[in-house]
Amino acid sequence: MKVTKRVKEILSWYESDNAGTKANLARLLGTGKLGGTGKMVILPVDQGFEHGPARSFAPNPPAYDPMYHPQLAIDAGLNAYATPLGMMEAVADRVAGQIPLILKMNSANSLSRMKDQAVTATVNDALKLGCSAIGFTIYPGSDDCYNMMEEFRDLAEEAKSVGLAVVLWSYPRGGDLSKEGETAMDVCAYAAHMAALMGAHVIKVKLPSNYLEQPEAKKVYEKHGIDLSSQAKRVEHVMQSAFNGRRIVVFSGGATKGADSVFDDARAIRDGGGNGSIIGRNVFQRPREEAIAMLNKIVNIYLGKE
Repeated sequence: MKVTKRVKEILSWYESDNAGTKANLARLLGTGKLGGTGKMVILPVDQGFEHGPARSFAPNPPAYDPMYHPQLAIDAGLNAYATPLGMMEAVADRVAGQIPLILKMNSANSLSRMKDQAVTATVNDALKLGCSAIGFTIYPGSDDCYNMMEEFRDLAEEAKSVGLAVVLWSYPRGGDLSKEGETAMDVCAYAAHMAALMGAHVIKVKLPSNYLEQPEAKKVYEKHGIDLSSQAKRVEHVMQSAFNGRRIVVFSGGATKGADSVFDDARAIRDGGGNGSIIGRNVFQRPREEAIAMLNKIVNIYLGKE
């Protein structure tokens, strides 16, 4: 684990946290090939819950094996691995101490019509399994968002009290939001800011488009000339919205797409001052060697080598 000057600077932004939580944040920031740089690449595997096993793993059948994923993250030198309870229980003993673990505490499923997620794990589960952090999703804009926020409040308070870090997926959807609005610039920045206000240590949002969803926000963006001209500039604005860059923000890899698009996203995140990527389907749905090569290139992009 590399606790560099840069990592110490980031830890200093979390003034109210106890030593245990800061130690776990240091583990997330100090592990793997990006350890000590302030950049992160995290492998999340909750898509089986969200989309079903065939949609998630049939493109690369070895990925049906729970151990496939953390081993991929370890071999690629990533910062952390995130997954729901059952998959974590299947692998935690075998990977103990090799990579920081993030227990995903709530999940949705594609069979339900609700824009909500069920809480499927406890803070005690995270402690028992040796996790460094808990992960949670909220859907700002949905009719159930206030309940999700209150669930997060309670779990985050408990997690912090026992020295765990807290990662919050902030994904606007539902309510009156259009599909295009889910990744609108004003909406993504708002989602990142809400996550920071709710006390998340690490914030996960989607990469924003240059579309503006909210009429009142659009007036402000246009009046003050907020630059939306490039993906890097849009990332920069999301970081500005996360306490002026004083919170760790990682960006979703999204649906499976071409390798060049994945690399372009990483460069934009780097150039915009983002902390990194949390990328799942775009790597684990590819053959292992191809996935390792892709992750190596993403890491090199964040290191400024490509």
